Amino acid sequence: MAEGRPAARRTIRPVARGPRTPVVTTSLIALNVLVFFVTVVQARSLNGNDRSDLFAAWSLVPGYVAQGEWWRVVTAGFLHYGPLHLLFNMLALWVIGRDMEMLLGRTRLLAVYLVALLGGSAAALLFYGANSEVAGASGAVFGLMGGLAVALRRMRVPMTQVVVVIAINIVLSVTLPGVSLIGHLGGLIVGAVATAALVYAPARNRTAFQAGAIGALTVLSIAVMLLAV
Repeated sequence: MAEGRPAARRTIRPVARGPRTPVVTTSLIALNVLVFFVTVVQARSLNGNDRSDLFAAWSLVPGYVAQGEWWRVVTAGFLHYGPLHLLFNMLALWVIGRDMEMLLGRTRLLAVYLVALLGGSAAALLFYGANSEVAGASGAVFGLMGGLAVALRRMRVPMTQVVVVIAINIVLSVTLPGVSLIGHLGGLIVGAVATAALVYAPARNRTAFQAGAIGALTVLSIAVMLLAV
């Protein structure tokens, strides 16, 4: 991203005046860490934090969502199974999120993150069984990965490294047990489409177009969830 910023000023109009301090990225990391700390205290276990009451109430279980517990499609994205799960996701969020926040701006970065989270949850509801349990920020983080690839493409900057990182993470999602490949792919696709709507928005009515696109993706994700349950 650092190499791409000068090219960005030559090839596209900035989406927003990016902040020097990645406030949204830092806040999301802090929120995830706080929730993890609460689950650890409740479960009295660092690696067994999924036995906490908060984890039981917030994780994405399709059967419970079908019974009306819709908050789970969002809250599950702030839970993690143990410290390594949290560490890997937060490291990826810090590395990718801060550059995306400088490019897109705070509000748009948050919009991409949240709509990708919904996309990952929608995919999980659509393809997993009623008693499956899904948790983690991976869907949203994959959405930022896809978004970064789209942004680099828009800036005409080589995106080979990002594509390789995405490919490696997809392979890990397939080979490692207990990893939600479906949720990752759902977040990846929705995040990439959302970012494309932001960076390719026409100059006329740019903000309205961007807001409409994010709104449409949100509605589509909710529609898929309703279909799934």
